[in-house]
Amino acid sequence: MKAEVFDLDGKKIKTIELPEQFYENYEPDLINRAILAIFSHRRQPYGTMPLAGQGYSAKLSRRRRDYKGAYGKGISRASRKTMWRRGMQFGWVGAISPGTVGGRRAHPPKATKIWGLKINTKEKRKAIRSALSGVVQTNNLVVVEDKFENLKKTKDVKKVLSALGFNIETIKRKKPGRAKSRGRAIRFKKNALIVFSKNCSTVKAISNVAGFDSTDVKSVNANLLSLGYGIPRQCVFTEGALSLLAKDKLFLGDKK
Repeated sequence: MKAEVFDLDGKKIKTIELPEQFYENYEPDLINRAILAIFSHRRQPYGTMPLAGQGYSAKLSRRRRDYKGAYGKGISRASRKTMWRRGMQFGWVGAISPGTVGGRRAHPPKATKIWGLKINTKEKRKAIRSALSGVVQTNNLVVVEDKFENLKKTKDVKKVLSALGFNIETIKRKKPGRAKSRGRAIRFKKNALIVFSKNCSTVKAISNVAGFDSTDVKSVNANLLSLGYGIPRQCVFTEGALSLLAKDKLFLGDKK
């Protein structure tokens, strides 16, 4: 399987052979499984205070002849707190038990709950290879020469992306409701993923172009390579990134 390499002006300069990671079978279900595992580790833990609703003295004895006991009173065994006393008579109000005013919840959410889903290492690697294969099969792969990693200005990056055929116009949608006051009123349409061989100066320049994401080849995952539910995403790989992918045998077997 071959791919064409383009220069910074969008002109074809040569053809190279793609690494073996792009020859995997395309399996959207496996990609979705890996994406859900990634999302699960981003979930913020939440839960109630462990002693919430239990800040009362609601000890009520049910034994015979105990002081302030409920034996023989004809009342349920729910925990109660004392509100008043007249001699050996007491006025009680339910407390602590679920269903009482100010009482605890029966089964509250626990902050110690682990939301992260587990996925086997081999499955995760195969999902990445499958996503790479989907990018090639849908003709969404663009390979650019390594000079692209030396760009430092956003205007130069936009010029190259336009020459490669990408629409760099900002496509955004304003969301209604409380999003405006929480700093997420505008939602940008996803564009291509730029994959470099290392963390270079172009990464910062691309961060100013709305819709484009960037990463180094060793940090690629199934979520970055997809638009959701296993849909392949447009990707731009530098020639050095593909070389590193083949040289280090990334995401293949137990070697990496």
